[in-house]
Amino acid sequence: MKKIKAMSESNFLKLFFAFVGVAFLVAAVCMPDRSTMLSGFWQILSQPCKVTTNYFSVGGYAATFLNMGLVALIMALLFHVTKTNVNNVSTLAFLLTLGFCSWGIHVLNMWFTMLGVVVANLIKKEKFYANVNAMLFTTGVAPVISDLLVRYPHADAIGFNVLGIVLAVAVGVVVGIIVSAGLAHSPNVHKGFNIYSAALPVGMTMFLLNGILYKVMGVELPGTTGDMAVASPMIVNIFCCALFGLCVVFGLILGGGKDYWKLLLNRHQVNNVSGTLGNAVFLMNVGVFGLFILGYYNLISAPFNGVTFGLIFCMLCTCNSGSRPTNVWPIMLGYVVAAFATKWISPLLGGNFTLAINAQAIVVGLCYANGLSPICDKYGWHYGFLAAMIHYTLVTLVPGLHGGFCLYNGGFTAIFVCIILVPVLEKFCKTKEVRLAAKAK
Repeated sequence: MKKIKAMSESNFLKLFFAFVGVAFLVAAVCMPDRSTMLSGFWQILSQPCKVTTNYFSVGGYAATFLNMGLVALIMALLFHVTKTNVNNVSTLAFLLTLGFCSWGIHVLNMWFTMLGVVVANLIKKEKFYANVNAMLFTTGVAPVISDLLVRYPHADAIGFNVLGIVLAVAVGVVVGIIVSAGLAHSPNVHKGFNIYSAALPVGMTMFLLNGILYKVMGVELPGTTGDMAVASPMIVNIFCCALFGLCVVFGLILGGGKDYWKLLLNRHQVNNVSGTLGNAVFLMNVGVFGLFILGYYNLISAPFNGVTFGLIFCMLCTCNSGSRPTNVWPIMLGYVVAAFATKWISPLLGGNFTLAINAQAIVVGLCYANGLSPICDKYGWHYGFLAAMIHYTLVTLVPGLHGGFCLYNGGFTAIFVCIILVPVLEKFCKTKEVRLAAKAK
């Protein structure tokens, strides 16, 4: 334990990534359908995965956990081999990619866009360790890679073919080059108010590809959602409680309890939890924030299918970049209020209300609205509440731009929220610091 306490931030996070990967592999062999794990795994690899696809339905529980565990260990190994200096951005990339592995990413479709980043590195003559995070972020368009591999331009899957592989490689290279170039410019658009910053270049790239590959060509492919009713609250709750509970226990053993309260009560944005407050506090936030998200999904009776399960980790990925229960609850509240207000107003206008708070699309949307937590830190909880309500109204419209092939849909939506809201806040509203200073005088 002394050696773990003395670890640098980078080495500790690499150890954490490996621990998470092993946890998923152990869980895979404990699943009730483990006898069909390999055949289910092949189903996941060989089927389209247009948003949103329930891997619990496509391949089964064991196969889904196997896929998540393998991808997690691949990512951990990639960080280790390239000797990357792992930080809060790496944590975001790791957990976000992991979360998608139950509804859109698998060990086959992740490599093509990562190859594109390698090509970009060779063109710019940059070292690979500086771009591993970018490699992981590009996998946000993995569903289009799967479509190209197994069915494009056909409506039904025809299997792997030479043309599909060539197209997947070509698109992967284009995505890798564009996204790796765009990542540095994204913060200039949202001004740091969207933690899911990579969603902008990923979403815009898929917007372009959707136009080229589908809209202009007149190709319309159906969604492949699987059966969203295939779900297991018991499996999800047991696994998450065990994993997050262990994080809390180890965090306390490492001495993070007292300092974690400082994080919860901090009125300012903390961009890098592990780097600023230490590894133990980071681990505590993983556990507490993870249980907080799980509790919310149970409270609203969210469907615990593969998509919802993955969303827990997609939302948790911001835990090392400042998100915590105390600055995310206003966003959750904003979504709840928006849903109930719309439910009341819609019939008065003769509308057909379908966006209940536990509807699949809204559960997905809330996950990424979480990325707007810096607005709460900078301007106050009520502005985060407002941002969440705007996000609620937009999140089901944005898939039309990327055709349902961008896994970062909610993060992409958050960009639009920032474009609309942040200029208004900067022009008409005072920050928390200014208000507190005025109050002190």
